[in-house]
Amino acid sequence: MSFKMAKYREPDFTQERFVKAPDAVLMTAPHAKAAPKGFHTTSIFPEYFKIDGKWYLAEDSRMDAVPVWDGEKIKVVEFRNIKENDKIVVGRTEDASEGIYVHDDCWTREETEDAKNTFAFRQSRSRETSFTQDYKDLVELLKYEKENNGYVVWVLGPACSFDVEARRIMSELIAQGYCQALLAGNALATHDLEGGFLGTALGCDIVNQKAHFNGHYNHLDTINAINTHGSIPEFIEKEGIKDGIIYSCVKNNVPFVLNGSIRDDGPLPEVYENNYVGQDTIRSHVRRATTVIGMATVLHTIATGNMTPTYRVLEDGTIRPVYFYMVDTSEFAANKLGDRGSLAAKGIVTNVQDFMRNLSAGLDL
Repeated sequence: MSFKMAKYREPDFTQERFVKAPDAVLMTAPHAKAAPKGFHTTSIFPEYFKIDGKWYLAEDSRMDAVPVWDGEKIKVVEFRNIKENDKIVVGRTEDASEGIYVHDDCWTREETEDAKNTFAFRQSRSRETSFTQDYKDLVELLKYEKENNGYVVWVLGPACSFDVEARRIMSELIAQGYCQALLAGNALATHDLEGGFLGTALGCDIVNQKAHFNGHYNHLDTINAINTHGSIPEFIEKEGIKDGIIYSCVKNNVPFVLNGSIRDDGPLPEVYENNYVGQDTIRSHVRRATTVIGMATVLHTIATGNMTPTYRVLEDGTIRPVYFYMVDTSEFAANKLGDRGSLAAKGIVTNVQDFMRNLSAGLDL
């Protein structure tokens, strides 16, 4: 295997700027869901805070959250989870001068001479980009994750279920251990289960894409049948569903998180209708993620990206990068995560069907 994990470069805390840096200022939260004035917010990068003369890494981080000292470690919490009298880090510098250090240059990678050029063509991710190497890298990464107990999270839009072959490949990825959690909305699950139930997605045949007569009823009939049975697993069992993305999750005990939206039909019984409960459930998987791949769903992928730092602290204390891919037919969508702060996300501009077929060829699915 040619894949090589980037190595984490610890800050040298013996340097004068770290030794002479003051402790980070801690102030109590005035009341629940509110931080003191001048509060610090976290980014996607590793961040260290000096408390009682010692530098502590926020091990479980996410952007746009608040660092809280609990007496033993730095916890990173969302605003809505701040409790009155929490000890919150105050300060907005990132260079250690206020006891806060954002470690953005932390990975050691093998670089070619070309990578050191100050000027170069074709550095953006667009429809003109050659993604051959990206596919090779991703195939090697997925193999590495499977062999080393990684936690690969897939974020899927409904288009992933519209084509019979793309649907089959995603099912195989789940069955063969390349997916540890699946995040989606009501639509992906509905149309995928519609495919297993009636052979269509939004009323169009998943094999030949032809519209079925009265096919616009099919997804509603599917939702109705699932709700009649009371749950997705019961529906799969009682209706004899034999294939599909959600079927593969149920069969292989891979967790799937379905979050609702204002547009949902139904929704299905497993859909989280409370957004914050859904967000917490997403984050329970993001906390473990080592690779995230979002396909054909801009909002869900951005939501997940904003909860995903660039690093993960493993159980043995090793710090490794979190890899993030965004796949979409639109250059705007594939690159949008960068505009939302997830600077490490890599965009691949293609449709779901072609992406899946290329991945399948590399993994022999």
